[in-house]
Amino acid sequence: MPISKWIFKFIRLHGVLLLTLCTTFFASACSGLNTNSAESPEEPVSIITGKSGGIKISDLVKKDQPTVGMPVNALLWRAALDVASFVPLDDVDTFGGSIITEWHQPQGNSEQRLKLTIFVLGLELRSDAIAVQAYTQKKLDNEWVDAGRDEALANKLEDLILTRAREIRSSLVYETTK
Repeated sequence: MPISKWIFKFIRLHGVLLLTLCTTFFASACSGLNTNSAESPEEPVSIITGKSGGIKISDLVKKDQPTVGMPVNALLWRAALDVASFVPLDDVDTFGGSIITEWHQPQGNSEQRLKLTIFVLGLELRSDAIAVQAYTQKKLDNEWVDAGRDEALANKLEDLILTRAREIRSSLVYETTK
């Protein structure tokens, strides 16, 4: 065997060994790295507001979780529907807990109209679990112009909804104790 072939085989064999050795060295060097993922927040974070609180989307689709019923307080939901029944409803979302009405023109006042948005925000019968926004428009030259929000009316409607929810709860308690 000529010496050149022997040198070529020697270099090729040592090249393969050197490549294997380097690959093993670099792979083992990476095993010492701390590759923990970033810590997840303690509480779920709202997708809409970015603030803590709310529920995780993954909790909504778990198969092993028993169904609990409505995702909002049923008494507040029923009371909100009762109170908003004087205005034609436009959009009702039971899962999201929102009620949006159409524009309503009260009898005796042809120059003003009203639109309500009602949000049931929680599972408990509390004052902060309901939010009402009352929008008004005024008629100017046969066109409706936004007049802003009526905070006083919104507060009155929130109080009416809470009162109605308490009435419904008390009537249910009375029926079950009969």
